Amino acid sequence: MSILFSGDFHANAVSELSSITKETLIEQYSEEIYGEIKYHIILGDGGFLWPGNNAWDKKNYKKLSSRPFPILCVIGNHEPVLGRPDLPERDIGIGEKVIVVNERKPFIAYMKRGKVYHIENREFLVLGGALSIDKEYRIPDISWWEKEYWTEAEKGEVFSLLETENKVDYVLAHTGPGRINETVFASLRLSHLPKFFDEVAELNEKIDAKIKCRQWFCGHWHQDEYYYDKTLERRYQYLYRKTAILKDDEVILSDGHRYLS
Repeated sequence: MSILFSGDFHANAVSELSSITKETLIEQYSEEIYGEIKYHIILGDGGFLWPGNNAWDKKNYKKLSSRPFPILCVIGNHEPVLGRPDLPERDIGIGEKVIVVNERKPFIAYMKRGKVYHIENREFLVLGGALSIDKEYRIPDISWWEKEYWTEAEKGEVFSLLETENKVDYVLAHTGPGRINETVFASLRLSHLPKFFDEVAELNEKIDAKIKCRQWFCGHWHQDEYYYDKTLERRYQYLYRKTAILKDDEVILSDGHRYLS
């Protein structure tokens, strides 16, 4: 069985849904590969349960319900789930509990930061969060949530975990490690973004130095990019409009490119 990965969804704010519909996935991959998908993982900023967005959620759920597999989300930064301690947690058999957003079809849940999940015989270290560079223009608990940054307790727990469990197959994050972000998106930052410090990217950098893994999957940057670190022999795949399917030890991109992971 396979796992589908996609980038930021933003509750379909700018037609992100078009990249992950049943029709699009079958057209880009094939009906056979589509039929093998067991889970769909969104790499942060799912945007589900956005305040005042109930009608949009219902439209998205209706379209997504035509697909047979559940959705698991990484926590991003623009994420209403961060302000919803009332949401139920469920054990769905992947090693750690998930925070449930929609229990009926399509099943949608968020994975917790700093936890290792066992999905399709693979171990995934789930991270999440990032800096909102437009925070000053957002409204607390309406369009920005304080918990976009990890708490000190969360940081302590993940580093304690890595003392005994530092080898995983893959890392699922929202943004990447700082040095990789700087390398891949240097031109983007110089031309479009102000200089800023993202402590989550720094945290990811420290985690990356402590673990052994095959690859990172990230979103956040609204770009589709790939980088291979020759020193660590490690891959970093950023997704937005493209999707990727992990099948056995191969990553298949929606544009037809493939590589061994």
